[in-house]
Amino acid sequence: MNRTFASIVFPIGLALAQTAPTSSNFEAADVHASPASRFTFLRTSPLRKGIYELHYATMVDLIRMAYGVDAERVVGGPSWLENEWFDLLAKVPAGTTMVQATMVQIAPMLQALLAERFKLAVHNDTKSIPALALKAGKRPQLKPSDGSGDTGCRMIRPEFPPSGPPTTALAYGHACRNMTMEAFAAALGSSLYPARQYVNQKLVVDRTDLKGAWDFDFKITPRGMMGPDGPLPGAITLFDAMEKLGLKLEPADVPFPVIVVDRVNEKPTANPPGTEEALHIAPPPKEFEVADLKPSAPDFKGMNFQIQPGGRVNIAGATVKFLIEQSWQVEDDMLVGAPKWMDTDRYDIVAKASTDGPQMDTDIIWPMLQALLKERFGIAVHREQRPANAYTLVAVKAKMKKADPSSRTKYKEGPAEEGKDPRDKNPVLGRLVTCQNMTMAQFAAKLQLIAPGYIRSPVLDATGLEGGYDFALSFSPAGAVQMAGRGGRGGGESGDAPATASDPNGAITLFEAIEKQLGLKLEAQKRPVEVLVIDHAEQKPTEN
Repeated sequence: MNRTFASIVFPIGLALAQTAPTSSNFEAADVHASPASRFTFLRTSPLRKGIYELHYATMVDLIRMAYGVDAERVVGGPSWLENEWFDLLAKVPAGTTMVQATMVQIAPMLQALLAERFKLAVHNDTKSIPALALKAGKRPQLKPSDGSGDTGCRMIRPEFPPSGPPTTALAYGHACRNMTMEAFAAALGSSLYPARQYVNQKLVVDRTDLKGAWDFDFKITPRGMMGPDGPLPGAITLFDAMEKLGLKLEPADVPFPVIVVDRVNEKPTANPPGTEEALHIAPPPKEFEVADLKPSAPDFKGMNFQIQPGGRVNIAGATVKFLIEQSWQVEDDMLVGAPKWMDTDRYDIVAKASTDGPQMDTDIIWPMLQALLKERFGIAVHREQRPANAYTLVAVKAKMKKADPSSRTKYKEGPAEEGKDPRDKNPVLGRLVTCQNMTMAQFAAKLQLIAPGYIRSPVLDATGLEGGYDFALSFSPAGAVQMAGRGGRGGGESGDAPATASDPNGAITLFEAIEKQLGLKLEAQKRPVEVLVIDHAEQKPTEN
């Protein structure tokens, strides 16, 4: 999946004045495969009682943190590198501060751990990577700077209409002063909104040959700015904005230092004897120490869900149905027997858990929330297989490219490294995912994550296609399709509308995209699906 956690870089120049520990090894470390979860995003925790924690880290995450590089600079290695997740609890040497643990000291400890437990071997190299080059046209519309004032680009927000949606595309202005082209190129790919939407995480390098500092202004429209009838007129893309400045952005290959993975084991060696005792790992609590549950105020709007330091959980405006779906990790379509009041009565919960165990996160909170719902509402449930309308992925006339079996299995939001972005020509597409060396079984399993507005139950792979494939899929979010009056989901008796022809506004449903772009098809079929059945529930909760 796409990793939303930002890259961590360890600037060695930030060594603190305090005396740093001299050991390059954790005193003890528990590393194991992460438990199954719908939410496999990387989670870190501040240093707590001398324990450093990582949850749902891929091997690429572990390597990039150990060597202080971006994920794109970790190359090579087996196919599973970005498709397996690990948890780490490690005790740092005495005297390591929280800042040191996250910026400097943890890197050599992680390197040693990966070499010992996963037999990781890497080497440094240089590789040409797909990037964007900022070049100068014949007449750049830039004014030489006199060097006065602050350096940088100041964003000017557009004025939204006083009432109703905008009828023309709005653009964010930027006033850049005393700016070198090298600094401007770097900002386009990192800090300038909405420019970075168009860059798609690529490196932007300066190849203008324009020396010195410059003053200039430009405007950019956020990608995919939509109205009720499709893309709004007057949009200014990043590429349009650069042309107006007499500049241009073009694809280029740029040599870049990388970390090459030579060897790594998929399964870590077992924890050494005494690890749990050294880490003082307490089992996660099974229930809250104290919990206050009460009806939400009638005038409260929306819903809040917060996990705060110290084991405190604050929930406001949540329905019991929502709490059941989250704590038992089921989608709405897979919940059976919920009475109507579960979707209307809303509650606030303030609860506190013991802080002796691991750092609180959702995987620990859900079982405790289950226990609370059972106690206060008398909730009783069971899981079973029931016939239900669910999607099956079948092959019609596959149009995908067979993958190099030695390449890594990848899934990311945005175009391939060398590919163009179809959203530039058709903003209503909205979504673009790129898959590398992905089997059809893996793709079917990810469709709930890729398109939750369309897919609410597990998808079964019946394509009969073996091996991995490289492909990109672009489609319109379910909300954009619903604005066009076509319904967001395809299918059958469960209320889903079948796929129809593309709308004049350019919207393309997930079902159309899969069939036209991949040569596959999602068919709604009645088949056994695991559901969560509510056996009993009391509308009025017991008193605090």
